[in-house]
Amino acid sequence: MIERWSRDQVLALAPDAPSRKAAQGVAAAGKWSSRGTTGSVLYGECEGSGSKPYLACVDLTEPAYRCSCPSRKFPCKHALGLLLLWSADGVPAEEAAPQWVTEWLDGRAERAARSAARVEAARDDATASATATGAATGTGTGAEAAGAAGAGKAESVRQARVGAGLAELERWLADQIRQGLASSAEHDWDGLAKRLIDAQAPGVAGLVSRLTQVRADDDWPGRLLEEYALINLLAVAYRRRAELPAPLAETVRIRTGFPVTREEVLAGPAVRDHWHVLGSRDDEHDRLTARRVWLKGRATGRAALILSFAPPGQTLDASLVTGTTIDADLAFYPGAAPLRALVATRHLTDPLPSEGAVPAEVPVGVSAGEALEEVARVLADDPWTESWPVVLAGVVPGRTAVGGLPLHPRARDPWRLIAVSGGRPVTLAAEWTPQGLRPLTTYDDEGTAVLL
Repeated sequence: MIERWSRDQVLALAPDAPSRKAAQGVAAAGKWSSRGTTGSVLYGECEGSGSKPYLACVDLTEPAYRCSCPSRKFPCKHALGLLLLWSADGVPAEEAAPQWVTEWLDGRAERAARSAARVEAARDDATASATATGAATGTGTGAEAAGAAGAGKAESVRQARVGAGLAELERWLADQIRQGLASSAEHDWDGLAKRLIDAQAPGVAGLVSRLTQVRADDDWPGRLLEEYALINLLAVAYRRRAELPAPLAETVRIRTGFPVTREEVLAGPAVRDHWHVLGSRDDEHDRLTARRVWLKGRATGRAALILSFAPPGQTLDASLVTGTTIDADLAFYPGAAPLRALVATRHLTDPLPSEGAVPAEVPVGVSAGEALEEVARVLADDPWTESWPVVLAGVVPGRTAVGGLPLHPRARDPWRLIAVSGGRPVTLAAEWTPQGLRPLTTYDDEGTAVLL
């Protein structure tokens, strides 16, 4: 049996504000000619503009959504309305679902099995990569050696271009410091970013492009100097990457802009745990919307970040519900402080033992000092880390700080958090950034997640 979600959790799944409003319009029992739940799936028939009702269902285990309406939004207002009814205990329990629901569930199970098989095949292929390594060293066949040599040559050409671009960047940064920060101008950053793109270093180009936002802040001199220092550190680290430990060298490669494919990540080892979904945040950049979903392992204590992207007019991944816990295998991107991950496999069973007496929906928190120690360890491994999830226990929120930790300037005056706290200590899931904490989720006296 899936624990019922709150109204806030449901509305957070809506792709936009109009969808939230429309969902509340169909979240009335009179709109549905039939509805029911088997505990793991919701289904119903909702009146529409045509003669036939729309068939909507939600698989709560992932979640996943299906509706026969023509809407391109995902989830649509009918799926959201059905979830709102369920959150208000307005969907009766049934022993079995209709055939059209079971057919959809069977199809999803088949696709999940094929996906799991592909993941296993990718891992088998990774094991066989030693053959390619042997070819590169002359122990493989002639064709294999030729292919490896061609790939190695292309890689070397790109590395040379990136190295030349970052060498120019180092000289440019030295000139900026010599001339003074007051001479920094937006057109200089734009031109430099374009040259770094041409040098096939898109990761560094992105760091340079965002300097315009830093310049707009009140405390821009200090922040700009910090950004210059981190960019210069990345350029120097790339130049001296052969001297770095392998995990840190991989971090430098990725942050410079060398890609790691989804297949390569899924081929690596997976970490299974009960992952608390701490919260999410959407950001718009370069005409793309990026969704950052933060997870925390109950048994391992590991942090994870699930990223998804969508161009204008398309919806983002809505399969991770804030305040829930998923039993899943996560595959992490390589690096010195692995954080970004992919959900490799989700398990419907629950064989892992419960951890203590803490309810499954409430993650275990730490003190503010322990959270800072964790962040310090992360920064020691990867100094370019821009954010990290933390769970604070027993903290009292204020207008500009929580538990003695400053809030991000855009997160100050967190009245919803203060209202839930009422001046008493709470458990808070937040996103640490160098500019301060960004609250994500807190939990009331009954353990219900309150989205912030």
